[in-house]
Amino acid sequence: ARADADGAALIVFTLQTPGGLLDSTRDINNAIIAAKTPVAVFVGPAGKRAASAGFLITIAADIAAMAPGTHIGAAHPVAGNGEKIDDTMAKKMASDTAAYARTLATQRGRNVALVEQAVLESRSFTEQEASTASPPLIDVIASDVPDLLQKLEGRTVRRFNGSTSVLKLANADVRHVEMTLAQRILSAIAHPQIAYLLLTLGTLGLTIELWSPGAVVPGVVGGICLLLAFFALQVLPVSYAGVLLIALGLVLLILEVKITSFGVLAVGGVASLFFGSLMLIDSPLPELQIGLRMIVPITLSVAGILIFLVQLAVRAQQQRAVTGEAGMIDEVGRALTSIDPGGVGRVQTHGEIWTAPAAEPIAAGEKVQVVDVKGLLLTVRRSV
Repeated sequence: ARADADGAALIVFTLQTPGGLLDSTRDINNAIIAAKTPVAVFVGPAGKRAASAGFLITIAADIAAMAPGTHIGAAHPVAGNGEKIDDTMAKKMASDTAAYARTLATQRGRNVALVEQAVLESRSFTEQEASTASPPLIDVIASDVPDLLQKLEGRTVRRFNGSTSVLKLANADVRHVEMTLAQRILSAIAHPQIAYLLLTLGTLGLTIELWSPGAVVPGVVGGICLLLAFFALQVLPVSYAGVLLIALGLVLLILEVKITSFGVLAVGGVASLFFGSLMLIDSPLPELQIGLRMIVPITLSVAGILIFLVQLAVRAQQQRAVTGEAGMIDEVGRALTSIDPGGVGRVQTHGEIWTAPAAEPIAAGEKVQVVDVKGLLLTVRRSV
């Protein structure tokens, strides 16, 4: 939209991605097709790739370019929610995506057969294979964006609607469009490891808040972390089984302290957390894996914190009350007056003077111990 408004001669997208959501890809491609400004997609720098959804974006561009040492392809569709797809639905998804890729390739004059192979057979292509194919998959091999602009000078570009335009890029004013701060933050949050960390911290924070209502800070921080984690998990291929295993692990660790299991529940909780973390992101791509170096420390840390906190809570529940009538039981005091058996006298305890009956004779000045409280009367006996 900015390029169209400014009357730009060309807009170049530098692309490096393992893939993404098909719906988002269609939105991006629709914007490329509808743009008044010619669009070039440059897969680079060297060593990068545009796989899966990135391959479809490359094919949809007016100009497809790649840097040396890059590759594109492997565009077979997969489920993004971690659920197993039945054979019929998998064939439908693959056929639909292949048809979409073919229509893009046909309209752009690119190799339809290779495009279909990339979708149906997950085939990938190096920049040389893509460039030397007949017809080719890409238009230009360039080392970087300045080199690309130089090679595109004077080239006639055929737009998606059939119209043509000649690129005049000599001495062009190149403007770099970077992500905004908000976009960079959201992009960082959508990283699998950050999403996993937010999920565990959010769950831990809310658990602490439920144990200690009114603590406020754990609940607020936990809620924010969980909401950010849910945002990130929307755009990541998440396995529901992994999420359920993480939840089960937290429950088992809490039950370990309240139920005598001789460590069985604790071991099960840690194992559930560990395997749930491994299964959380359902993708074979290395870029989307969380990694054992992060899973193991977080799993052990969360398990240790939960067990420690639950032990504190149980210990606090087992302590006798220190306030109210229950807090008076077993308190030691001193008889201010003598008390006859079945009679009433005055005692001092807990910093206060009380009226107290006793079942045994107690002399003035003797130590007494509270055995019962009824209203404003304390029942006492001699302190042992």
